[in-house]
Amino acid sequence: MHISAILRDLLLTALVLTLPSVATSLLIGGVISVLQTITSVQEQTLSFAPRIIGVAVVMMVTLPWSLKMAMGFTSRMIYHMLKAVQ
Repeated sequence: MHISAILRDLLLTALVLTLPSVATSLLIGGVISVLQTITSVQEQTLSFAPRIIGVAVVMMVTLPWSLKMAMGFTSRMIYHMLKAVQ
C-alpha cells in the first residue's frame, strides 16, 4: 500500500470520527445564534454550555461506533506495517 493511500485512510477516518461532534457543535451554535439575534441578547458565553453538553451527549452515544472505527483503522495499519516489514 502506498503512503498516499495510508494518508487518505488516516484523513478519512479522522474526518468521519470527528464529524458527529463538529456537526453537533455547529448546529447548536447556529440555533443559539439565531435565538440571540431574535431576542437581541448578545452574550458570547451563552452558547458555550449547550455546545459542551450537546457534544458530550453525542460523544457518549457514538462512542461504540467510534471505537469500532478506530479499532478497524488500527488493525489495518498494523496489517500494512507487518506486510511492509516482510
